[in-house]
Amino acid sequence: MHDAAIDRMRRDVVLAGDVESAGGVGHDLLMHVAVGAADVDVRARVVGDEPGVLAAPGAGEIFGRPETRRIARADREGAQDDEGRAERCGSHGSYQSTPAGGAYVTMILPLLLALAQQQPLDGFDAYVSQAMKDWRVPGLAIVVVKDDSVTFIKGYGVRELGKPDPVTVHTRFGNMSTTKAFTALLVAMLADSGKVSFDDPVTKYVPGFQLADPYVTREATVRDLLTHRIGFGDPDYLWDNSGLQFAEMVSKLRRVPPTSSFRSGFEYNNVSYGVAGDIAGRAAGSTWQALMQSRIYTPLGMSESYPDARSMQAAGVTDVSAPHGLVRDTVRVLPVSAAIVDPVAPAGAAFSTATDMAKWLRFLLDSGRVAGKRLVGAQNFAQLFQPQQVLAGQYPATELTHPHFQAYGLGWFLREYRGEFVAYHTGSIEGRSAIVGLMPDRRLGLAIFTNLDHSELRHALMYTVFDRYLGPATPARDWSAEMRALYRGLADSAAARQRARESKRVPNTRPTLALDRYAGNYADSLYGSAAVRLAGGKLSVQIGTASGQLEHWQYDVFRVIWPDPFWNPTYLAFGIDPDGTVGELRVVGGGSYRRLR
Repeated sequence: MHDAAIDRMRRDVVLAGDVESAGGVGHDLLMHVAVGAADVDVRARVVGDEPGVLAAPGAGEIFGRPETRRIARADREGAQDDEGRAERCGSHGSYQSTPAGGAYVTMILPLLLALAQQQPLDGFDAYVSQAMKDWRVPGLAIVVVKDDSVTFIKGYGVRELGKPDPVTVHTRFGNMSTTKAFTALLVAMLADSGKVSFDDPVTKYVPGFQLADPYVTREATVRDLLTHRIGFGDPDYLWDNSGLQFAEMVSKLRRVPPTSSFRSGFEYNNVSYGVAGDIAGRAAGSTWQALMQSRIYTPLGMSESYPDARSMQAAGVTDVSAPHGLVRDTVRVLPVSAAIVDPVAPAGAAFSTATDMAKWLRFLLDSGRVAGKRLVGAQNFAQLFQPQQVLAGQYPATELTHPHFQAYGLGWFLREYRGEFVAYHTGSIEGRSAIVGLMPDRRLGLAIFTNLDHSELRHALMYTVFDRYLGPATPARDWSAEMRALYRGLADSAAARQRARESKRVPNTRPTLALDRYAGNYADSLYGSAAVRLAGGKLSVQIGTASGQLEHWQYDVFRVIWPDPFWNPTYLAFGIDPDGTVGELRVVGGGSYRRLR
């Protein structure tokens, strides 16, 4: 590089916020670099002390497939020769090196790569801010990783409406069902040492495991638990406000009726992941929570993460996002415990931050390595991302992208988007939502947290990031607008169905019996207990740990009004026995309880 070019090279360091890592405080690095006769502004995210410069993939494998190094598509375009090799890093173009220009390219290549890295996300910050307003999301945190570097990380909004505390990259959000990928990884790690196999029978580790069908009990494997194919959907009544201990949940599985034949279909199941996590703990002579800390959080440096709400609360953490939901078209803080998923923790109880999720993404995009050290064997790591169960239906957000295939791996949804392999998982629980998405062949990943229930802004931002790195779609897509239109239509349809149901209410009816005749205790071997009480001339019900007021609907049907305004009413139908007494309480669309005499 000649003297004039060197004279024009300068660096201005600008502090950009509180992005921290093990290396120190993060900032944006603004570099004015001479390229030919023109100055080019190059912005690269810096995490710690190292600028986020795109690094060429090293030799090895990405997600179990031979790594292609992406050589500028030169083999397709005939642009390579013996002296100069065009090497493509990620998806941002080609750079040729010749004997005469080698030194020049060596000096400016990192800066050119930084330029390429930043360009896809120009204007993305403003897009996120506007989308949050459109979706009425109180708080959000997002991190994007490309080629082992953090290219974008930021917190937006507030932790809780009505309070000034901002969301930062260190604010804890629930991982929810994105926790499942951690659980599957723990099983893969233990498989490396022979302590467990994906194809071991469940009964090898959990002797009390019993399902309704003896054949399924005998044949069900750890892999079946991790792929949601044991023949019934999530019995959420066993863990959501049930008050049951985990061992009690497992003991009740034998009473859960099958809804499909074994291994014939995908039926999402949180309890099965709870069992898989329990197996990991048993096989290691430990607990799932301890394994999360020792095998994942500590080696990855995820010091801001916790396996469940109980451990986070025990640590006295206060920088935690609050749950919110839309109640009669108004965003409200919801009175739901952070520990709601703790009973089936391996399915969705973890809490993390954008800062820590950057480390998780880098680990995944490097095929299970940290700083070059492999934490899980390549073969078992690759299994996580191999299709295990074909998916017949589509998540509503997927309808807009028309994938050529959809499947479930081990803790990951798998699909194609614009010709690229994508692994992702959503996470949703009352008042919170998340998504983690990977485009492994592009070495691209992202994690998004929000504190609004089932906010599909997560999908909109994921596809927006993918498009920005792949190049604009044809035609260009405004994913936020498209997703809002889709989900507005779904919400309108649901409201119409609810109005139709309510329109069928028979007016001017009365209960068959006096209200005190409905009061009493009810029980079922699967669903547990329910208690109906009369006080002040009004009936109330407690099912598990949840209680609400009963309002007469029609005949012997009552409507439960729950204290959490986010919950829709539940309808209870009482059955009158031949002797004229109440003999049964039936949850419409749910289980039944017999009256205890």
